[in-house]
Amino acid sequence: MRPMLPTLTFDVPEEKEWLFEAKYDGFRAILHLDKEPRLTSRNDKPLLHIFPEIKDFLEQNKDKFDPYLPLTLDGELVFLENAYKAHFGSIQVRGRMRSEKKIQEKAKTAPCRLLIFDILMVKGKKMTDKEYITRKAELEALFKDCNMPLEPDEKDPRLIQLIPPYRSFNELWEKIVLHDGEGIVAKQLKNKWEEGKRSSLWLKFKNWKYVNCFITAYEKSNGYFYAGVYKGNAVIAIGQFLFGLKPDEKQALFQIIKDNKTDENSQFIYVEPAICVEVKYLEIYEDQMREPHFHQFRFDLKPDACTYEKFIQQQKNLPPEIEITHPDKPLWETPAIQKIDYIHFLREIAPYMLPFLKNRLLTVIRYPHGIFADPFYQKNCPDYAPDFVETEMSEGINYIVCNNLQTLLWLGNQLAFEYHIPFKTIYSNGPSEIVLDLDPPSRDAFHLAIKAALLIKEVLDQLKLISFVKTSGNKGLQIYIPLQENTYSFDDTRLFTEFIAQYLISKDPDSFTTERLKKNRGGRLYVDYIQHAEGKTIIAPYSARGNKAATVAAPLFWDEVNEKLTMERFQITNLIKRVNSDGDPFSSYFQTKEIQPFSPVLDFLKQQNKKG
Repeated sequence: MRPMLPTLTFDVPEEKEWLFEAKYDGFRAILHLDKEPRLTSRNDKPLLHIFPEIKDFLEQNKDKFDPYLPLTLDGELVFLENAYKAHFGSIQVRGRMRSEKKIQEKAKTAPCRLLIFDILMVKGKKMTDKEYITRKAELEALFKDCNMPLEPDEKDPRLIQLIPPYRSFNELWEKIVLHDGEGIVAKQLKNKWEEGKRSSLWLKFKNWKYVNCFITAYEKSNGYFYAGVYKGNAVIAIGQFLFGLKPDEKQALFQIIKDNKTDENSQFIYVEPAICVEVKYLEIYEDQMREPHFHQFRFDLKPDACTYEKFIQQQKNLPPEIEITHPDKPLWETPAIQKIDYIHFLREIAPYMLPFLKNRLLTVIRYPHGIFADPFYQKNCPDYAPDFVETEMSEGINYIVCNNLQTLLWLGNQLAFEYHIPFKTIYSNGPSEIVLDLDPPSRDAFHLAIKAALLIKEVLDQLKLISFVKTSGNKGLQIYIPLQENTYSFDDTRLFTEFIAQYLISKDPDSFTTERLKKNRGGRLYVDYIQHAEGKTIIAPYSARGNKAATVAAPLFWDEVNEKLTMERFQITNLIKRVNSDGDPFSSYFQTKEIQPFSPVLDFLKQQNKKG
């Protein structure tokens, strides 16, 4: 069975007649479930032997699907990077594997997922002649009945997952851009599923990246133009393109190359870097552009403006509303970080950081000259803030509420380094979490924060409370206990933070104190349980800090909290690589809120308080 295929478009269709789905970069696959499961590729080739994790999952969940057999589902086989993006390189590697041992190893350590977007048969009843909106409703009902995920989730062990539809293109597009996804497929509400047809009722709209480059050669056999950029004085090849050129543009470009050639052989005509163009592409794979399309000539540019550094910087889209001023401005010295580096850090960390800023009154610390001059606090939203910046009045202050990528990057362009947030959202009646701030007297006493954190983890585990830990980015550690919204008061949480403080002191009075006066602490770590209160703030997870080392308030895995832990391991320059390779230690933070067993602990403390 050959799948129905979408048509590439550059225009967004009318929303009222269409639904929109995230597009994922993987292998198109049709799942046939009957007596034996079959998974076939776009060219009707078997896939289950290359992806045994899917076969194993189907066998383990056979009883859930049995009532619906024979069942045929249409989807995309992917290595899921996040909820809106699949990693193309990883699925390509899996597709080329032939060693059964290596396939099995990869299936266990880095399982792929089958994302389903259509239903072609259920209980032996053909669905292809039904309208898309009907098929989608049937598919969603099936997933609910079978207890399968209703949206993609790279951490969910259930490997068959649903791609949900969106009514609003813009709502989904914001998520695609934020998570650097491949794009969107728009589907006309009444379309029928047509085997092997490339249909104008399914339209793919891609999340293009753009690069300025110059022409280096023309390939005679296929008409492709080769593109490059400068890295120093060397020309770096970044790929070749043909699509996107109109016939007259292609002919004119060929003629210019022919008239100005520096060399020619049986395969190529070569030319000195001189003709600048803008090319759009999906992503870089094996150092070359994927799916490059000609966008426009850049007669206003000289070749030396087409650099490898800019090419690298442009590989993550910035929203068009955001203008980055003075991108070369130095902000940190060691490590050397320019403004554009900081903006790209914010761009990439945004999916992990924004959920913690959402609906919170924001206080930022701005560094107009980087760490080389004095910073200032900003609470009030300035009058010149653009329309996309949301605000909320509280006690006479018009606070910024950073609810979108545009606001985060705009603040970054304003050189806001530190993002401080209260312990509640603008919709909360009480604390959204408990945070225990472990602040040693100096950087040299960081070991005291580690000791305190491990002692606290011990007691939290005994109380069956789920906790998370992060560096402060300066000299301490902070422990988070997520709470159900609108359930507890700050008086309630004060009972708990005071209990933890007294527990620490009872364990090691020579290391910990609640003494407020610094001169009386004697080198001990101050356990500031009073800090967790209405109106107080804490540095947000993944926020940079305005110190010389360019460190970040970095979420940690608990097993990293040991004597080897250092603050300098978590800097702007290496944090993205860490998250990409190791994952986000706070990934389950918000799900924890609903299952956090804090009430029994609080009830016990209240009873003890009455007795006392």
